[in-house]
Amino acid sequence: MLRLIIICEGQTEQAFCKTILYPYFLSKKILIQSPTIKHTKGGIVKWDILKKQIETHLLEENKTFVTTLIDYYGIYGKHSFPNWIDCEKIVDKNDRMTEIEKAMKDDINNSCNHRFIPYLQLHEFEGLLFNEIDIFYSQIPSADLIGEAELIKTFKDYSNPEMINNSRETSPSHRLDRIISGYNKIVHGDILAEEIGLERMRSKSPRFNNWIQSLEQIK
Repeated sequence: MLRLIIICEGQTEQAFCKTILYPYFLSKKILIQSPTIKHTKGGIVKWDILKKQIETHLLEENKTFVTTLIDYYGIYGKHSFPNWIDCEKIVDKNDRMTEIEKAMKDDINNSCNHRFIPYLQLHEFEGLLFNEIDIFYSQIPSADLIGEAELIKTFKDYSNPEMINNSRETSPSHRLDRIISGYNKIVHGDILAEEIGLERMRSKSPRFNNWIQSLEQIK
């Protein structure tokens, strides 16, 4: 059985991997492990620190594949990701992510980077949870939906959840914090993700779907 390590930015992404991705890929004979970023036990770090963890996993076993599940939101120039300054000049966000991911892969040790599949979530993992508005109504008690107007407007404005943008006021997680009373990233993320299911997520979020497809094809 193939082993795939998904380095998760934090516990929310880790819970998603364990609940949603683990059983799906196990059925395809791919065993997933989902550690968080070791240096912080969750939370973005400078590229050289993340790079060290990626290469350590790749070199542990010559058949292990490694990918990342980290948010573009929250990465800044100070984190020194490869080719960051040039990539940030690219206007189209999808093209920008592709170039950053390419630079990440190219910066990994040549002896093992063919087993590294870099992935940045545009803009934030929580964006994937804005999939079907009816799921919010079925899974969140009505008394807790204190930001229903913003919920409705978000679905009206974004047919592709990945494009929900990344300022502090408008990022998906900050929207959820205003929409759901007592919002807990891990608990509510797990509840909504499990109800949505992987296939519906893939149908609405093309970059995310492409990532899953690339993982399905590892040999």
